[in-house]
Amino acid sequence: MNAGLKLSKFLKPHWRWVLIAPILMTLEVTMDLMQPRMIERIVDEGIARLDLNLVLHTGLLMFGLAVIGALGGMSNGIFAELAVQAFGADLREALFRKVQAFSFGNLDELETGQLITRLTNDVTQVQEALLMILRILVRAPLLLIGSLIMAIVTSPQLAFLPLVLMPIELAAVIWVVNKATPLYTIVQQKLDALNEVMQENLAGMRVVKAFVRARHEAARFGHANTDLTEQSVHAARVVAVMPAFMMLTMNLGLIGVLWFGGVQFTIGNMQLGQIIAFINYLMMTLFSLIMVSQLIIQLARAEASAKRIHEVLDSQPKVRDRPDALRQFSPRGHVVFENVTFNYEGNDADPVLKGVSFAAEPGQTIALLGTTGAGKSSLVHLIPRFYDVTSGCITIDGRDIRDLDQAALRRDIGIALQDTVLFSGSIRDNIRYGRPEASDEEVIAAAKAAQAHDFISAMPEGYDTVLGQRGVNLSGGQKQRIAIARALLLKPAILILDDSTSAVDIETETRIQAALDVIMQDRTSFVIAQRISTVLNADKILVLDDGQVAAEGNHRELLATSPIYREIYDSQLGNGVPNHE
Repeated sequence: MNAGLKLSKFLKPHWRWVLIAPILMTLEVTMDLMQPRMIERIVDEGIARLDLNLVLHTGLLMFGLAVIGALGGMSNGIFAELAVQAFGADLREALFRKVQAFSFGNLDELETGQLITRLTNDVTQVQEALLMILRILVRAPLLLIGSLIMAIVTSPQLAFLPLVLMPIELAAVIWVVNKATPLYTIVQQKLDALNEVMQENLAGMRVVKAFVRARHEAARFGHANTDLTEQSVHAARVVAVMPAFMMLTMNLGLIGVLWFGGVQFTIGNMQLGQIIAFINYLMMTLFSLIMVSQLIIQLARAEASAKRIHEVLDSQPKVRDRPDALRQFSPRGHVVFENVTFNYEGNDADPVLKGVSFAAEPGQTIALLGTTGAGKSSLVHLIPRFYDVTSGCITIDGRDIRDLDQAALRRDIGIALQDTVLFSGSIRDNIRYGRPEASDEEVIAAAKAAQAHDFISAMPEGYDTVLGQRGVNLSGGQKQRIAIARALLLKPAILILDDSTSAVDIETETRIQAALDVIMQDRTSFVIAQRISTVLNADKILVLDDGQVAAEGNHRELLATSPIYREIYDSQLGNGVPNHE
């Protein structure tokens, strides 16, 4: 229960509801415990003596007590629900904020499907356990103790029955909890796997259809679904033992009361009303144990979810600001890599970048070329500190970027990533995502520079056109141009284009480059491209091979000195385009 107790801090702001709910439940339990004694009085004093007034008076009193108890129970439910929903909302918000604070390294470890499960299903499990705590954890012990005391007071001769049956039920509860807890942990892991498959398929539905892999994906989903179902059934099968065993115990107790109570009634040591009241109290005692067992099982399941939630809350961002990090920074764009080595999984993994060193001056365009896996995207991801270098350092205007506040650093870096991500909402809002306060004129200027203005204006609603999820109603090239416009709107000192014109035709790409030449004067640009025509006019071209800078220079210099560059050039352009020599 340690993980669950740690989450109790999210209840502190709602302590009034948490306090009121048990008080109201205590009121309901008290009213419930008085009912069997009223029944005993009606039977043994009213009916036995044919005293109609006593029957009516006691009956009205029972009704009044029942109404008071019902109001207490309903009010408890309302306040408990208020506390639980507020707790869940705060917990989800804390988890979401934590995820937003994660660096790319954390997101690599905690996959999307797992995070979705933890923010939804795991929080729901904890909420359900908390609701049971505020209702059953108060009701069950009070009912158990109260009914046991009342049963002994009502009939000391039969008091041995609950004292014999309760240890048997308690042993069953302990057995079920020990068996069920690890099983529910596995259930949540299976749910993770199922969500991962669903998330991948929904995001890649077009690819699935294009490659006619629907049957294969259905089999993948079916396998994950079957695993979850089988594990859930296994856990449920263990838990199902509890209510059946409890009912058996209750029935044995009922038989015992009827037998021994009947004997006492026959010899005149007990009255009929006493037996009826004792049966009620015995049922309350045993039923309260059933509630306790259900609560413990739910708590066991919630504990598994609470641990998974705490795994997220306790995770520290792999990229963290130093206490004295500089929060005001206006770079010119002088970027220097000094013997930078980087790997994704710590010092034990093979480096993705090895001893990379180069300098980029303000106003220069730095192009990155290389085969897939050469380390191009990894290199540009280090500039805004999506990851921290393993060794070496990166400086901007002479300052180590690890000495800068991440928000201050990224405020002057415009990025159009390789995987274009747009959000549901208008095109206007997507372009000014990084600068919500930007004017319409600035939005249009950025769109024109990215060669997006014409196709946006041609849409019926223009810049107010609402995009579907991830921009599904746009082509790949259109999405890339909106992403470039979004980066340009920041008016960044450093612009990073990670293969962000791959879906754009060469003519449009040429116009984008011409616009960038004007906009990015005195600013630094990093461009990753698969087409060598994109980088012919770059001030400096870095040819990466196996994570190292294999060659550095401009187009003319590399044609003369770099076999790798010459090979790339010949394979793409050959003699069809002048070599600029």
